[in-house]
Amino acid sequence: MSSLEKPRVLLGMSGGVDSSVAALLLKEQGYDVVGVTMKVWPQDCVSRAEDKCCGPQAVADARGIAHTLGIPHYVVDEAGEFERLVIDYFTSEYAAGRTPNPCVMCNEKLKFGNLLNKARALGATHVATGHYARIEHDAAGRAQLLKAVDAKKDQSYFLFSLRQEQLAHTLLPLGGLTKPEVRALAKKMGLKTYDKEDSQEICFVPGNDYTAFLQSHLGEKAFHPGGIYFKDGTYLGPHEGIELYTVGQRKGLGGGHGRPVYVIDIDAASRRVIVGDYDDLRRDECLIANTGWGVAAPTGPTEIKVKIRYNWAEVPAVLHPLPGNRARIEFREPQRAVSPGQAAVCYQGDQVLGGGWIERAPLAVVEPVPG
Repeated sequence: MSSLEKPRVLLGMSGGVDSSVAALLLKEQGYDVVGVTMKVWPQDCVSRAEDKCCGPQAVADARGIAHTLGIPHYVVDEAGEFERLVIDYFTSEYAAGRTPNPCVMCNEKLKFGNLLNKARALGATHVATGHYARIEHDAAGRAQLLKAVDAKKDQSYFLFSLRQEQLAHTLLPLGGLTKPEVRALAKKMGLKTYDKEDSQEICFVPGNDYTAFLQSHLGEKAFHPGGIYFKDGTYLGPHEGIELYTVGQRKGLGGGHGRPVYVIDIDAASRRVIVGDYDDLRRDECLIANTGWGVAAPTGPTEIKVKIRYNWAEVPAVLHPLPGNRARIEFREPQRAVSPGQAAVCYQGDQVLGGGWIERAPLAVVEPVPG
């Protein structure tokens, strides 16, 4: 390979406008682009939707774009690994009374994990996707994950757990563009996906019906039924499974309370769903586990901004590192619906420092009085 030639890149293509434009940009930059679509469901799976990133229309769209751009395209079967690494994680987290984030896990384990291994087998040096985020390298050559230019589309939250080895071999060509610019470029270049709608739900949950999905994969007999209690221990009624609840939830708690009530805690050990008032959702701090840091781990109290859910705004906080890959996040102002199982991602300016997974902070619940 001459010094003017750029390396081969394996591009994840979902059949949407973002990965289509990513392919276009990489080719224009001189990369040897190979498009790959991951098939993550068995061919006869009833959960597989036509328009999802694993559905037949998505595969056809990705193949059509690759043909238009003159790049090779392959479909790789990751159904078994997706079931093991993403679906099993998703269902087991609900069974443990936590709220999972499967997109983070899919990115870490599959898109920038297994796919990177396949890239090397094909002689590619990098993996690329249509994620809205940026990667820059510091003076020491270390890769830093940064927020996208388009704040409304920034997806750096979903990439926080990527290790240095993964970031160093990743290209994110859309990080410097806004979504309208991406669509305009796709239209200008005649890419048929230019007006394709973005998916607003988890790709493997048809109709965003979590209950139906969990029932189909766990089976109703695998649910963990128990009782719903007010925070003072007063029994409210039965529930059909802790898998059907998440912190902050208001629906499915019955009526006649004289005021709105919300899930404020889930105790998987006792199968209790604890409810309270809106203000009972407030937390001054949270603990995070399995932390990972992009360039260097904080060694003492650190001023940060933190996101405790993807679609929530960053808020000021102080990060306190703890032993055993854990940390305490002290919010400058109390936050509501801090959900165990979700990712807490820490930022300084545009840079993603890293983050971890929110742990459960048990409430002091009074035992109900018999009778």
